[in-house]
Amino acid sequence: MKPASWAYSEGFVAEDEVLAAARSRATEVAAVPVSAGTGAALRFVAALLEAKNVVEVGTGCGISGLWLMRGMRSDGVLTTVDLEAEHQRLAKRAFTEAGIASQRVRLIPGAALEVLPRLTDSHYDLVFCDGDKREYPQYLQQAMRLLRRGGVVAFDNSLWHDKVADSSVRDPQTTAVRETLKQIADHDSLLSVLLPVGDGLLLAQKH
Repeated sequence: MKPASWAYSEGFVAEDEVLAAARSRATEVAAVPVSAGTGAALRFVAALLEAKNVVEVGTGCGISGLWLMRGMRSDGVLTTVDLEAEHQRLAKRAFTEAGIASQRVRLIPGAALEVLPRLTDSHYDLVFCDGDKREYPQYLQQAMRLLRRGGVVAFDNSLWHDKVADSSVRDPQTTAVRETLKQIADHDSLLSVLLPVGDGLLLAQKH
């Protein structure tokens, strides 16, 4: 894809002032948010699923959460997990600015691999993973338990700065992302697609 076409597709769905403000705050605290194209894709999937219960690993400053909630049902609840309390504070501010009712968001501080096992089996429509890349294989295991039949797991950074496609790159993060992609591609119960939006968005539906 030519750079101009990629940039055009990334900006095809415009972001509003609430998202722009959240992005500005993310830059200030060095929290890397999803791209606009990735956010639009997440909103689209949440809307297709008519998602009521969504889990997010990696709250950041609320950009991906805003996109997800705009696709979810009006009574939907987002459960979002992050180690950084300051990030979650800024995310809460973004949700408030967007007019999202507080009861629609569960902000859980803590390590994802400690929080996810405490969540309810087969209860969620969508699990979005944007946390520690080295933990992606474990996130997949947890997502398979958490998702209802027909639910979707999504992984951001699935191209990981063009490193995943280069077999000579074998650092822990790249290796973990690459292994997760392989597990999903080989899984009999998952229907998957890898979208070249943002830094790569992998979607897999549980059957």
